[in-house]
Amino acid sequence: MNDDEPGQQRLADLRAEHRKLDAELAALRDAGTADQMELARMKKRKLRLKDEITQLASDIVPDIIA
Repeated sequence: MNDDEPGQQRLADLRAEHRKLDAELAALRDAGTADQMELARMKKRKLRLKDEITQLASDIVPDIIA
């Protein structure tokens, strides 16, 4: 088992959750029945996920100084 596999799996899970949230946001906007507070909460959650994805990806891929 590779040491990065749990990190890679977590990264894949976060990306899937981010895509799901994006689809939910689009569906709510298209339906026109979206509560503005709920949309704001979902957008914040999506941004937190993106930040976590970026951080985790940075941790998994080592810095290479060329």
